[in-house]
Amino acid sequence: MCYQLPIFKNLQKTSILAAFTFLLAIASFGQEENMFTQEVNSITAKYDSIWDASKETIVFTGSSSVRLWRKLQEEFPDHQIINSGFGGSQASDLLYFVDELILSYNPKKVFIYEGDNDLWAKKRPSDVLDTTADIIRRIKAKNTATQVILISAKPSISRWKIRRKYKRLNRKMERFTQNDPNLFFVDVWKPMLNKRKLKTDIFIEDGLHMNQKGYDIWYETMKDLVNQP
Repeated sequence: MCYQLPIFKNLQKTSILAAFTFLLAIASFGQEENMFTQEVNSITAKYDSIWDASKETIVFTGSSSVRLWRKLQEEFPDHQIINSGFGGSQASDLLYFVDELILSYNPKKVFIYEGDNDLWAKKRPSDVLDTTADIIRRIKAKNTATQVILISAKPSISRWKIRRKYKRLNRKMERFTQNDPNLFFVDVWKPMLNKRKLKTDIFIEDGLHMNQKGYDIWYETMKDLVNQP
């Protein structure tokens, strides 16, 4: 007859509990890392049915300010536009899904809008730029000729109190693009202001996202970069 001392029974229970806790932590980490998986899958499924690989492609991607630009393709009818914006995203999320949302379309140009949510989540402008640089490196590794356009952080009613952080990020992004002929910076900050005051009639009720007036401003700031060879 085999008899286990209580201490060994306790050790077994402790080991099982530790293993269970470890597996639970891994599962939770995976869920956190993939919180946008369903939305990204919906985006790729949409374009799988309409994207023409034989045509030059321009990708607009980033957070909800891109996602909600409903008339992107309509406003640039001479180009094949992929809108792979996903709401609530930060630069680190775009880096995580860079293959699905950018590289799989072998784009000629990529317009990126990230940093808005990052700074609101209390990340530093330098950290946002570092992650953006990683995204650009991934794009360049696939095709060195791809043009990357960084869209400045926009001002908004709901986040006006941290405007100085947004302006610091914009200055960093603009400087970052100055040493590469295939990197560009487009400033949407100044056109969304009336001198130093924010144009409040260009936003929807939440004070963060734009109405068509806001997107008309974005169109004017980006049309030349979209249309140039």
